[in-house]
Amino acid sequence: MQQQTSGGIDAAARVSPRIARVNASAVRRDSIERCHDFVVGLLVPINGSAGIWGPSSIACAQLAQAEINAAGGLLDRQLQLRVVDSSDEALDVGHVTGELMRSGAIDAIVGMHTSQVRQRVLRDVARQIPYVYTPLYEGGERTPGVFAIGETPGQQLRPAIEHLMQRYRARRWMFIGNDYVWPRVSHKLAARYVGDRGGQVLADRYLPFGVEDHQQLLDEIQRLKPNAILLSLVGQDAVNFNRAFGRCGLARGTFRLSCAIEENGLLAMGADNTDGLFVSSGYFGSLDNDANMGFKERYHNHFGERAPTLNSLGQSTYEGMHFMAALARRAADDNAQLLGPLSAPLAYRSVRGTRYFDNDECSQPTFLAEAQGHFFQAPIAL
Repeated sequence: MQQQTSGGIDAAARVSPRIARVNASAVRRDSIERCHDFVVGLLVPINGSAGIWGPSSIACAQLAQAEINAAGGLLDRQLQLRVVDSSDEALDVGHVTGELMRSGAIDAIVGMHTSQVRQRVLRDVARQIPYVYTPLYEGGERTPGVFAIGETPGQQLRPAIEHLMQRYRARRWMFIGNDYVWPRVSHKLAARYVGDRGGQVLADRYLPFGVEDHQQLLDEIQRLKPNAILLSLVGQDAVNFNRAFGRCGLARGTFRLSCAIEENGLLAMGADNTDGLFVSSGYFGSLDNDANMGFKERYHNHFGERAPTLNSLGQSTYEGMHFMAALARRAADDNAQLLGPLSAPLAYRSVRGTRYFDNDECSQPTFLAEAQGHFFQAPIAL
């Protein structure tokens, strides 16, 4: 699968035609015409390294939108979405989102993107409208009005490392990630988890987005001979690395562990390049439980069998939309501000039965699955 450029916009537009552009006068007119609606700015990547996540993220948010509106809307208003490209390469995402907020064209944000994009957006919108951040992340977000509902390394990475070290005796590790805050913080914590189990980190390497030549890195892997590699590469960057890794035949002696590879990435890598790849995640499309079976049925009834492939990152926007709805209901029932802190755990409609306590604590299961060809087989609870 090639890196998404304008084709990614076209694919996302077929699911949701409202992609935000910078046009302040049009934004003001639109907000006046739609003042009776509650509009959520849906920040998802459409292009670049993470663009592979866009179509499923938009579709899952739209399913939640349909469910919320069918139940009467949000605060007696119809819920609408306005999609903003939040690719790492979209350097103006903060400005675009800030303009939409200041003009009144969006009332809240649901964001599924990297942490460096979150930091970029917060420079323009912090403390002004609620911001539900949905994917796994490094933890520690304390900005008032930001609600991070994804897994943190302690919930997701630590039990996976412990499992691989115990079951497969993976003592010698190498870390590889994109060069931004999530991989760097995660790797620092992972080094502690490995060390606590008597393991060793042989090397910790960071790559800018968009690197396609991995030969030097592959040569280092062949020289160091790690038992396992922690991969914190994003989207298409993870796809490109794993293709090269598979072609070199390195999977015969080295496991790979990722927290961010999902079903679309697995398909893009090719079945011959997934041997020895493990993923730790709070959701897999292959989960065999009643809640996920019901979710998949609703999803495919809404979009058809050719809908974007379900995965953890896309599914997180479904939960983010329902979290926003629960947050608004709580504010209305308790006469509280949408930006205010929560005085009690927040329950919301969730495929995983998640309850939110704070940005570092959500009660939710985490699973580990091994790739077999194009599929994640039989995820186990960690």
